[in-house]
Amino acid sequence: MNSLDRELGMNRPIPRRDFLSGAAMAVAAGVLPRPLLSALEPSRSVYYPPALTGMRGTHDGSWEVSHALAREGKTWRRPASQTDDTYDLVVVGGGISGLAAAHFFRESAGREAKILILDNHDDFGGHAKRNEFRINGRTVIGYGGSQSIQDPSKYSRESKRLLRRLRVNLNKFRKAFDTELYDKYDLGQGVYFDKATYGRDYLMVTGEDEDRDPPYARAPISAEAKRELATLYSGGDFLRGLSNDGKLQFLKRTSYRTFLRENAGMSEEVLDLFQQRSNSLWGVGIDAVAALDCLYMTVHYGGGFPGLTGLNVDLAGESEPNWLGTEPYIYHFPDGNAAIARLLVRDMIPNVAPGNSMEDVVTSRFDYSQLDREGANVRLRLNSTAVKVTQLSNGHVEVTYVKGDRPSRVRAKRSVLACYNRMIPSLCPELPEGQREALRYNVKVPLVYTNVLIRNWMSFQKLGVRSVFCPAGYHHSVSLDFPVSLGDYSFSKSPEEPIILHLVRTPCAPGSGISAREQHQIGRYDLLQTPFDRFEREIRAQLGGMLAEGGFDPARDIEAITVNRWPHGYSYEYNTLFDPDFAPEEFPHVKARKRFGSIAIANSDAGGYAYLDGAIDQAYRAVQELMEE
Repeated sequence: MNSLDRELGMNRPIPRRDFLSGAAMAVAAGVLPRPLLSALEPSRSVYYPPALTGMRGTHDGSWEVSHALAREGKTWRRPASQTDDTYDLVVVGGGISGLAAAHFFRESAGREAKILILDNHDDFGGHAKRNEFRINGRTVIGYGGSQSIQDPSKYSRESKRLLRRLRVNLNKFRKAFDTELYDKYDLGQGVYFDKATYGRDYLMVTGEDEDRDPPYARAPISAEAKRELATLYSGGDFLRGLSNDGKLQFLKRTSYRTFLRENAGMSEEVLDLFQQRSNSLWGVGIDAVAALDCLYMTVHYGGGFPGLTGLNVDLAGESEPNWLGTEPYIYHFPDGNAAIARLLVRDMIPNVAPGNSMEDVVTSRFDYSQLDREGANVRLRLNSTAVKVTQLSNGHVEVTYVKGDRPSRVRAKRSVLACYNRMIPSLCPELPEGQREALRYNVKVPLVYTNVLIRNWMSFQKLGVRSVFCPAGYHHSVSLDFPVSLGDYSFSKSPEEPIILHLVRTPCAPGSGISAREQHQIGRYDLLQTPFDRFEREIRAQLGGMLAEGGFDPARDIEAITVNRWPHGYSYEYNTLFDPDFAPEEFPHVKARKRFGSIAIANSDAGGYAYLDGAIDQAYRAVQELMEE
């Protein structure tokens, strides 16, 4: 180990895991390495995935079987005998949509219905991932994927009803989410210029001395770039001469990067400052996002994409994008939508945890030994990857899955596939070719949600920031976690207390000129090739450079790291730069979700909409299709 690594703290023993197939393999083998022991506190032999740190999300051991099936065409022998009794429903995928499908089916078929849920990960919830940390006898909770209940008033009747059934009282978030905490400490937004790219580390606090200096005045960029930025922020009309409709059509089919370069006259230096601005929402940079989408973001959220508001575009006659949030962004559990997954599981498998409210589910410790209990009406089987789903001549469905290296098979009267659309053609090769082609159109957006537990946030207080955008950063954003206290769980109230930092990375291929879908495929490959040590080194270096002036020491102040890696992250949403104007019935996700015999298709992929209510709505639709028989 070199001196720089030691200075960053790479030699410091923190809880971290980069293991083959999660705690299950270690427990089954009777081998519990020291880091895993600390993650399984307080009971050192209990299987409890939320407390594992290191490489999480799509962890090693969860994806290899699927890749062997889809990429290599590997097949597994059909087991001679059936594993369990025949179920009323087998669900492939234990994310929000799969769990909701099981719930809706049970509601319709009766509580005695026998249901099996299969998932390839070592934890349930899919992208709704819960991360737990222990420090000084205290549990700190974070979210590793699906984030919040966005715009709940716009939810469908079925999604609203499910939340009520789970006893989610949205009004309680108005008190639980402390909207004034960071303002109390005068924490704002920042932009971090790293030394490797810009010659020196510099953290610019947005709004600081703006009455005296324009934005970026003291940033380590050229004088010419500063002059260009002054022009960009001046509010001029860079599309003068075009009608309102002409501007709308131009912005719809032109990337924001192209607009900045060709219409606003910005140099490559300035373009690169904004390249990653769009990554958090779309998973690609401004070279692959329409300027019109950036305009909507700017109008509704303020700032971020300068040069657009001066165009004076009238959006009144346009249909607002379905991703656009218009309600306060406060409907957030400490573990994000993992709480919704936990509420669903506890509702169907009551022995898994005590309690009956949205508050107590936050701190309830789930007993994973109850998930797949013999004789239970609802069983949730983890570390189990489906490899073949067959429609039988008698109307039943046979599902073959692999757990460890052993294939097993079960039968059911019906099945819901709540897994990734792109995997379904490999699972069900008997589907019509047109449907398989539509299923393959969906390329999920790769992303990384990294949670870093730090000893305190006094450096953020000293520097005056709560969130930071990093134009050239490995992670393009760093922010203090959402300040939510619910039930017996209390968020960090003062800068002296531990807190989780939330970092976001969306690997892609900026400047390549290829489509967003192609960039997502490249990003997925990048994620699967990147070891945990690379993430850790980049995290330590980025935080060390960004927060040094605030007294932050990565070797001293970082207590634990969890990298939630999602090579198949957000569901793909259509992009006006690359996708045709489909007629409503011709959208690939509509063709892809067509029922096949006793097999229905759910997941947010089936709705072309990467949000909680999308996953729930598609689960409801899939179950209704199956119950029409």
